[in-house]
Amino acid sequence: MSDSDLFDASARDFRSSRAPLADRMRPRTLDEYIGQDHILGPGRLLRRSIEADRVTSVIFYGPPGTGKTTLARIIANTTRSYFRTLNAVLAGVKDIREAIADAETRLKHHQQRTILFIDEVHRFNKAQQDALLPHVENGTVTFIGATTENPYFEVIKALVSRSRVFELQSLTEDDLRRVARFALENEERGYGRRSVQMDEDALEHLVSTANGDARSLLNALELAVETTPDGESVSLDVAEESIQKRAVLYDKEGDAHYDTISAFIKSMRGSDPDAAMYWMGRMLYAGEDARFIIRRMLIFAAEDIGLADPRAVQVATSCAQAFEWVGMPEGRFHLAQCCLYLATAPKSNSTYTFFDVLKYVENEQSGEVPNPLKDGNRDAEGLGHGKGYLYPHAYHNHYVPQQYLPDNMQGVYFYEPSDVGYERTIKERLDYWRSRDQETDLKRRVERYADKDNEDSGSSPDNA
Repeated sequence: MSDSDLFDASARDFRSSRAPLADRMRPRTLDEYIGQDHILGPGRLLRRSIEADRVTSVIFYGPPGTGKTTLARIIANTTRSYFRTLNAVLAGVKDIREAIADAETRLKHHQQRTILFIDEVHRFNKAQQDALLPHVENGTVTFIGATTENPYFEVIKALVSRSRVFELQSLTEDDLRRVARFALENEERGYGRRSVQMDEDALEHLVSTANGDARSLLNALELAVETTPDGESVSLDVAEESIQKRAVLYDKEGDAHYDTISAFIKSMRGSDPDAAMYWMGRMLYAGEDARFIIRRMLIFAAEDIGLADPRAVQVATSCAQAFEWVGMPEGRFHLAQCCLYLATAPKSNSTYTFFDVLKYVENEQSGEVPNPLKDGNRDAEGLGHGKGYLYPHAYHNHYVPQQYLPDNMQGVYFYEPSDVGYERTIKERLDYWRSRDQETDLKRRVERYADKDNEDSGSSPDNA
């Protein structure tokens, strides 16, 4: 062995000994792997594929700390294929081409397959993914991707269609307890050779606060153990200092962002104030911009409540203005008030009527403005525009039936108020108005037909 090889081996050993606990404790075999029984349990397809060394192109999708990269490393440890790794953050098209060229050489000269693992594959742009696609398609490489983002949105469709997508889930608290005990008891990579004790309440705090993330748990466990003298037990106080804030899965541009705001909106729409407050609290805890939440509530007030409670928009607007004056953290009171009001208000989505109108305008021939509705200020004398207009305020209850839609749209109704909240009152009023409009319209039709019959017979009511 050359001096250079000795130095390389020494450097690897040093890095390994100084590596973080989360890296040292990565499972090396399927037997060490904890969790994800829905895809790795006995007899499951993925487990059988790994054990038989028959892994095809796959994408591992799930939250951080659930074992995506670890699964890829287990495959690397068990396969007879050459295993190559790229990180999408650091690699470019040039790196992909080099990996493909190397794979082609191995296949041609050694009849050895190549498994190409790309971590954080969603970071590749479309051109980089396109550069990989033909070589996955013709079998030059077997592709394994890992991503925290939904591959059906972040990975090109052609690559997804040629891969099997496996979704990994956040680890359960039982899974995390097994991970922690494995680290405490393992003599080779963990703390098994040290006299380490951990109080049960300290372990439970770490497990609970890690929130399904094994990496977060092991990082906190490492800090707690390394700062506790040998012979002493890791106490709850030490555990609380080691992981002071619960890990919340939330990325302002990722799936967790869209899924959480979706849950928030749907909870308000479903009139569940408890769930709505929970999802809003989770977003704010994770650092979401409060103004983004306010904007969504302003939209919700008109989209999902509307005229069932016209005050909803007023409340949302007032809370938004108050928040701008007050700011954080006291502004959370206004966020909470707005959320609770909207969640418990009567619901109606009748404002969607506007989109029915747009569709009608787009697809139907435009009718002419009825003459009484035209502007009579400029040409009333010459063209008679505005003639026959009935001024509603001059009539009882400030209402008089008259034609407001073009001739070809008589009897067309877009707005159908619900029977909920204030819209019930609107419905009663509108039903009365429309019934009078229909009577008036019928009367006009009868008179029109009568005039036509008289013209056809050459007589008129005056000389009949």
